[in-house]
Amino acid sequence: MKPAFKTLVVAGLLASAGFSVLAQKHGADEGQYDQRPGMHRMDPAKMEEMHAKRSAELKAKLKITAAQEANWTAFSNSMKPPAPQTKPATDRAELAKLPTPERLDKIKALRTEHMAARTAQMEQRDQAVKTFYGTLTAEQKKVFDTEFANMKGHHDGGMSKH
Repeated sequence: MKPAFKTLVVAGLLASAGFSVLAQKHGADEGQYDQRPGMHRMDPAKMEEMHAKRSAELKAKLKITAAQEANWTAFSNSMKPPAPQTKPATDRAELAKLPTPERLDKIKALRTEHMAARTAQMEQRDQAVKTFYGTLTAEQKKVFDTEFANMKGHHDGGMSKH
């Protein structure tokens, strides 16, 4: 073997060993982390607590009236962080048994299903915002516009600031 090729092979083996150690480290703490390296998930109880705090702050700033309370509750509930995924994760061992074209098709179908569900959740939230917004006074709309513009989109229910 040529020295350059040997160097590449050794470097590849060392990198592979490093990645496997990294993957084991991330998978060791299942309660706090997603199964995929780098995919951290916040504790659902902490997410709920943060949502409640931000929601209460927004409600106070908007000065929600008793007549608006039902609309506020519907809006606030729609913005809660999604519940942890209850369906089991894809069985990687089963996927590995499939021929590559079938595995790709299966992964594509799972991804399409996941994205459709996420899109439906986001559309529901968007509609809830529009419905709630329609019940606000002009002054409340100004406050809401300012506060909502400072929120992080739909990742965590739209109730966290940058």
